[in-house]
Amino acid sequence: MDKFKITGESYLDDVAAELVKPAFYQFKNANGLSMPSLAALSELMQRLRAVFFPGFHAPLYKSEASARYHLTANLDSIQRILTEQINSGFCISGAEQQNCQSGEPDAHSLAQRFIMQLPKIRALLESDVQAAYEGDPAAKTPGETIFCYPSIQVMTNHRVAHELYGLGVPLIPRIISEMAHAATGIDIHPGAQIDENFFIDHGTGVVIGETCIIGSGCRIYQGVTLGALSFPKEDDGTLSKGLARHPILEDNVVVYAGATILGRITIGKGSMIGGNVWITKDVPPSSKVVQQRSTTAEPSERMLGKS
Repeated sequence: MDKFKITGESYLDDVAAELVKPAFYQFKNANGLSMPSLAALSELMQRLRAVFFPGFHAPLYKSEASARYHLTANLDSIQRILTEQINSGFCISGAEQQNCQSGEPDAHSLAQRFIMQLPKIRALLESDVQAAYEGDPAAKTPGETIFCYPSIQVMTNHRVAHELYGLGVPLIPRIISEMAHAATGIDIHPGAQIDENFFIDHGTGVVIGETCIIGSGCRIYQGVTLGALSFPKEDDGTLSKGLARHPILEDNVVVYAGATILGRITIGKGSMIGGNVWITKDVPPSSKVVQQRSTTAEPSERMLGKS
């Protein structure tokens, strides 16, 4: 404050002049390129929720003809918004700016390809809803999980973001994932591959890394980390990108609260991982991993055995 003399409103010009200096404006949009819009992406997700869960996030129309008419109009809006946002993602993603300069045809094509996958995404989300209902005795109806459960909210965003990620769309999938992260406390990278019938119970503090592969019928609880054990570096000291560094969970694995599973290891089919364990090695199928009860002051050992 000592640097600026406050006299009327003139000091505001001095502050603004300081803020626009390059040293304070490192990440400016220097080329005037189109930027992604959080408001537009929020509208996109709301419109997609209306597609995936008719009657919950949009009116349930009485006739198939009426439903088809309104759905087609909604899909048209989704395609328009998504095309604009994909193009904006290209515009500010550095190496991808060539796509931005070519205009919107590439973005429009990607938006079309995404929309063609909506039936597949809805089928996966239907399986997630069923998994949430069957996996929690507190759920009275599947509809309750759609309205109330953070697992369904975050998986809706993730299923959308993962499809866009697979299409090579820059930045936009990560924004969509982080929108759900902010709302639920569940952090799933859009690159994570998650099969059908997936349920996160409670969910707060869950982290699922970019190269995770999760099989069908898996269930995890709050505070679980599926992360990387280490971060290899290139010769210039920068972190290596694109390496498979996160765990694989085979089908029907259950991971209880607070467990930490690190590195490119495999948790075998049908295994149960107990709460608060730390795992960095493969676990055979049908195993149970729990903390061994200790009678000394030493940290407890882990016990691995067949269930």
